[in-house]
Amino acid sequence: MRRLRREGNVPGVLYGGGEDPLSFQVDGRVLRNALAHAGAVLELSIGSDAGIPVVVKEIARHPVTGDTIHIDMLRVRLDQAISATVVLDLTGGEDAPGAKEGGVLEQVTRELTIEALPTDIPDTIQHDVSTMQIGDTLTLEAITAPRGVTLLDDPETVVATLSPPRLQLEEEPGIEEETELVAEGETTDEAEAEAADEAAGEGEGGDEGE
Repeated sequence: MRRLRREGNVPGVLYGGGEDPLSFQVDGRVLRNALAHAGAVLELSIGSDAGIPVVVKEIARHPVTGDTIHIDMLRVRLDQAISATVVLDLTGGEDAPGAKEGGVLEQVTRELTIEALPTDIPDTIQHDVSTMQIGDTLTLEAITAPRGVTLLDDPETVVATLSPPRLQLEEEPGIEEETELVAEGETTDEAEAEAADEAAGEGEGGDEGE
């Protein structure tokens, strides 16, 4: 494996199709170009064999450089639906009224599990969030899948939230503390005033007794 990577190759394994797993190697530059410009379905040709349709099952990347160090591919039939994972792309976040008011838009779910024919698998699924208000929660139920694509995750899955400004939330406890201090100050002043009145009353009573 190390020798292959030093030579610029990426090792891989081909699975599925009712056949035994098959190891292969591919030039790293060829693989990068294929992944960047191809759709969900690739054509893989090993040795002198004819090309077959495959999809990427898993990619292992170097933790520092991000380069692909291993790839797993899956044989597919173009007329048979398969499960796959696609990226969810939220658009219009900067135009959302809640964001303009200072709210924080947080995308909780970034990938969706889908089922579709290999040729119908999209690169991404987009959803417009430009109407979200502060306090809104977006769930998977509101996402519209492209034609031929079925979403497999729970419809109640939280996709995104738009929360109130964080600065405002941090200031509220301080305001409450100041209010409590003012209330305590008023109570102390009232107690001192009552004590002074009592002292004055005792003094007057003593003078009358004399």
